[in-house]
Amino acid sequence: MANIDELKSTGLKATLPRLKILEIFQRGGQRHMTAEDVYRVLLDERSDIGLATVYRVLMQFEQAGILIRSNFESGKAIYEINEGQHHDHFVCTSCGKVEEFYDPEIEQRQQAIAKAKGWRVQDHSLALYGQCASCAQKQTQTD
Repeated sequence: MANIDELKSTGLKATLPRLKILEIFQRGGQRHMTAEDVYRVLLDERSDIGLATVYRVLMQFEQAGILIRSNFESGKAIYEINEGQHHDHFVCTSCGKVEEFYDPEIEQRQQAIAKAKGWRVQDHSLALYGQCASCAQKQTQTD
Protein backbone atom coordinates (compact mmCIF):
# COMPACT_ATOMS: atom_id res chain seq x y z
CA MET A 1 0.00 0.00 0.00
CA ALA A 2 2.87 2.40 0.73
CA ASN A 3 4.10 2.11 -2.87
CA ILE A 4 0.66 3.02 -4.21
CA ASP A 5 0.51 6.06 -1.92
CA GLU A 6 4.07 7.05 -2.84
CA LEU A 7 3.26 6.98 -6.56
CA LYS A 8 0.01 8.89 -6.08
CA SER A 9 1.80 11.57 -4.06
CA THR A 10 4.01 12.25 -7.10
CA GLY A 11 1.02 12.44 -9.44
CA LEU A 12 1.66 9.07 -11.08
CA LYS A 13 -0.99 6.37 -11.36
CA ALA A 14 -0.17 3.14 -9.57
CA THR A 15 0.09 0.87 -12.62
CA LEU A 16 1.48 -2.66 -12.36
CA PRO A 17 4.73 -1.84 -14.24
CA ARG A 18 5.36 1.20 -12.02
CA LEU A 19 4.69 -0.76 -8.84
CA LYS A 20 6.95 -3.64 -9.89
CA ILE A 21 9.83 -1.37 -10.90
CA LEU A 22 9.54 0.70 -7.72
CA GLU A 23 9.57 -2.52 -5.68
CA ILE A 24 12.78 -3.67 -7.42
CA PHE A 25 14.56 -0.50 -6.31
CA GLN A 26 13.11 -0.62 -2.80
CA ARG A 27 14.15 -4.25 -2.22
CA GLY A 28 17.72 -3.02 -2.40
CA GLY A 29 19.26 -6.10 -3.96
CA GLN A 30 21.28 -3.75 -6.12
CA ARG A 31 21.33 -0.02 -5.36
CA HIS A 32 22.52 1.31 -8.73
CA MET A 33 20.78 -0.17 -11.77
CA THR A 34 20.62 0.40 -15.51
CA ALA A 35 17.37 -0.05 -17.42
CA GLU A 36 18.77 -3.37 -18.63
CA ASP A 37 19.43 -4.48 -15.02
CA VAL A 38 15.81 -3.71 -14.11
CA TYR A 39 14.59 -5.55 -17.21
CA ARG A 40 16.68 -8.64 -16.32
CA VAL A 41 15.14 -8.72 -12.83
CA LEU A 42 11.67 -8.50 -14.37
CA LEU A 43 12.51 -11.35 -16.76
CA ASP A 44 13.78 -13.45 -13.85
CA GLU A 45 10.46 -12.81 -12.10
CA ARG A 46 8.63 -13.93 -15.25
CA SER A 47 7.08 -10.49 -15.69
CA ASP A 48 5.82 -9.51 -19.13
CA ILE A 49 6.93 -5.87 -18.85
CA GLY A 50 8.94 -4.86 -21.93
CA LEU A 51 12.21 -2.96 -22.09
CA ALA A 52 10.53 0.09 -23.67
CA THR A 53 8.15 0.25 -20.70
CA VAL A 54 11.09 0.00 -18.30
CA TYR A 55 12.78 2.98 -19.98
CA ARG A 56 9.54 4.98 -19.93
CA VAL A 57 8.85 4.25 -16.23
CA LEU A 58 12.44 5.09 -15.24
CA MET A 59 12.15 8.43 -17.03
CA GLN A 60 8.82 9.12 -15.31
CA PHE A 61 10.31 8.23 -11.91
CA GLU A 62 13.26 10.53 -12.55
CA GLN A 63 10.96 13.41 -13.54
CA ALA A 64 8.83 12.78 -10.43
CA GLY A 65 11.92 12.81 -8.20
CA ILE A 66 11.60 9.17 -7.12
CA LEU A 67 14.85 8.15 -8.83
CA ILE A 68 18.12 9.91 -9.55
CA ARG A 69 19.90 9.27 -12.84
CA SER A 70 23.67 9.41 -13.14
CA ASN A 71 25.67 9.12 -16.33
CA PHE A 72 29.15 7.71 -15.87
CA GLU A 73 31.92 7.14 -18.42
CA SER A 74 30.37 3.82 -19.48
CA GLY A 75 27.74 5.87 -21.29
CA LYS A 76 24.86 4.03 -19.63
CA ALA A 77 22.44 5.80 -17.32
CA ILE A 78 22.44 4.42 -13.79
CA TYR A 79 19.38 4.89 -11.58
CA GLU A 80 19.02 4.85 -7.80
CA ILE A 81 16.32 5.72 -5.26
CA ASN A 82 16.33 9.42 -4.37
CA GLU A 83 16.75 9.46 -0.61
CA GLY A 84 17.36 13.21 -0.47
CA GLN A 85 20.96 12.88 0.70
CA HIS A 86 23.85 14.02 -1.50
CA HIS A 87 26.64 11.55 -2.14
CA ASP A 88 29.38 10.92 -4.68
CA HIS A 89 30.41 7.73 -6.46
CA PHE A 90 33.28 5.35 -7.06
CA VAL A 91 32.96 3.56 -10.40
CA CYS A 92 34.94 0.39 -11.13
CA THR A 93 36.44 0.50 -14.61
CA SER A 94 36.75 -3.29 -14.67
CA CYS A 95 33.39 -4.66 -13.53
CA GLY A 96 31.20 -1.52 -13.55
CA LYS A 97 30.37 -1.66 -9.84
CA VAL A 98 29.18 1.68 -8.43
CA GLU A 99 29.70 2.51 -4.76
CA GLU A 100 28.57 5.61 -2.88
CA PHE A 101 30.59 7.75 -0.53
CA TYR A 102 30.22 11.05 1.27
CA ASP A 103 33.08 13.14 2.62
CA PRO A 104 32.31 16.47 4.32
CA GLU A 105 35.87 17.71 3.76
CA ILE A 106 35.54 17.24 -0.01
CA GLU A 107 32.18 19.04 0.05
CA GLN A 108 33.60 21.96 2.07
CA ARG A 109 36.65 22.23 -0.19
CA GLN A 110 34.48 22.37 -3.30
CA GLN A 111 32.38 25.15 -1.78
CA ALA A 112 35.52 27.10 -0.78
CA ILE A 113 36.95 26.81 -4.31
CA ALA A 114 33.66 27.92 -5.85
CA LYS A 115 33.43 30.88 -3.48
CA ALA A 116 37.03 31.94 -4.22
CA LYS A 117 36.20 31.91 -7.94
CA GLY A 118 32.96 33.84 -7.44
CA TRP A 119 30.72 30.88 -8.22
CA ARG A 120 27.57 29.77 -6.42
CA VAL A 121 27.24 25.98 -6.74
CA GLN A 122 23.70 24.72 -7.27
CA ASP A 123 24.55 21.05 -7.71
CA HIS A 124 27.49 18.87 -8.54
CA SER A 125 28.45 15.34 -9.40
CA LEU A 126 31.72 13.69 -8.48
CA ALA A 127 32.69 10.26 -9.77
CA LEU A 128 36.04 8.65 -9.08
CA TYR A 129 37.11 5.93 -11.50
CA GLY A 130 39.38 3.00 -10.70
CA GLN A 131 39.19 -0.60 -9.62
CA CYS A 132 37.05 -1.88 -6.78
CA ALA A 133 38.79 -3.94 -4.09
CA SER A 134 37.70 -7.22 -5.69
CA CYS A 135 38.97 -6.34 -9.19
CA ALA A 136 42.21 -4.85 -7.82
CA GLN A 137 42.84 -8.07 -5.88
CA LYS A 138 42.17 -10.22 -8.98
CA GLN A 139 44.60 -8.10 -11.02
CA THR A 140 47.28 -8.34 -8.31
CA GLN A 141 46.92 -12.16 -8.37
CA THR A 142 47.42 -12.28 -12.16
CA ASP A 143 50.37 -9.85 -12.24
